[in-house]
Amino acid sequence: MANMKRRSFVSAGLFSSMAVAAGAFARTVPEPTSSKGVGGDDPGPRDMKLDRDNPTLMNPPSTDAGTLPNLRFSFSDAHMRQSSGGWTRQVTQRELPVSTTIAGVDMRLNAGAIRELHWHKEAEWAFVTYGNARITVMDVDGGYFVDDLEAGDLWYFPPGIPHSIQGIGNDGVEFLLAFDDGSFDENSTFLLSDWFKHIPREVLAKNFGIDPAHFDHLPEPRNEYIFAGHEPPALSHDLPAHGRKSSTRFSHRMLQQAPLKQPGGSVRITDSSNFKISKQIAAALVELEPGGLRELHWHPNNDEWQYYLSGTGRMGVFGANGMARTFDVHSGDVGYVPFAMGHYIENTGNETLRFLELFKSDHYADISLKQWLAMTPPDLVKQHLHLDDIFMQALTPQKTPVVAPKG
Repeated sequence: MANMKRRSFVSAGLFSSMAVAAGAFARTVPEPTSSKGVGGDDPGPRDMKLDRDNPTLMNPPSTDAGTLPNLRFSFSDAHMRQSSGGWTRQVTQRELPVSTTIAGVDMRLNAGAIRELHWHKEAEWAFVTYGNARITVMDVDGGYFVDDLEAGDLWYFPPGIPHSIQGIGNDGVEFLLAFDDGSFDENSTFLLSDWFKHIPREVLAKNFGIDPAHFDHLPEPRNEYIFAGHEPPALSHDLPAHGRKSSTRFSHRMLQQAPLKQPGGSVRITDSSNFKISKQIAAALVELEPGGLRELHWHPNNDEWQYYLSGTGRMGVFGANGMARTFDVHSGDVGYVPFAMGHYIENTGNETLRFLELFKSDHYADISLKQWLAMTPPDLVKQHLHLDDIFMQALTPQKTPVVAPKG
């Protein structure tokens, strides 16, 4: 009886503790109710982490309406392909169906690892997010280009141009690749090892003028896509033995550009005006301080493909005909805004929100809502929106890509 009482006491204490813990947990659980009498609770099943990370999906602003498609996908939800030299994962139209103009690849090369010699049908644009890389490329006139890059640098390879990438330094490199076709698939790459494996030995021998026996032990292409290699010598000792250097520059130091600084953040723009080879992808690197806003705007030249580098925010998109939707964004996410749709991006976190805006275009262009209204006859604006002179005085003819929070 005494043992029974003890067990009952222990059980009661355990359940009491669980109830207290559950109560404390419940207070932190987001529920789908934005105001009294609207929505309700969600008993589950549910993914609590996703619910906490996406508060505007669960409790969207009252201005959201209609059925815009999903405009966000995380690289963390993408399939990871691993090999002896590192890994890669992609977000394409298959993962994010609305993304028709650009596909993205996140790639990691360990120190010395090599993304083998290859080429694509698509243009390749890249941003180094971590570490150091060496790129090699040959132009259409037979000129070579070899360069070492670090975080914040770009490269661009036009369609059909052969190239390679290698991780160098103490810890290799990670980078974002963007291709100017949403249906791109990294498995459709033209690989050097794959082609060699599918050419008759006697043809290889005739082409290179050596004995066919030299081709008896070609590597398996499935092992070559990203493979472990050794650290190359210094750049000055790793140039081709023959030929001439290309007159075209295939790399660019984006972080060395002087940014457009404004209260609330900054913007750097790289397109064919300052990186001449980049004919099919234009880009902007945006930094928003906590509470900062990428102003209300739209783009008149193409869809916008985004990659979030750090921080937390939300993106609101207006799709016309009464449609609007808001998405929470985090580092590693891809965002997408279809052509000409009005939108904003706001930093809702406590650290800098950094992201890339990419466009399938040779130039960067945007239309500022605030600037447009400032450049329109005042009486016409007031008749449209039923707003007074205080609003009109807040308009400025200068574009303000980044807006600081008040106070």
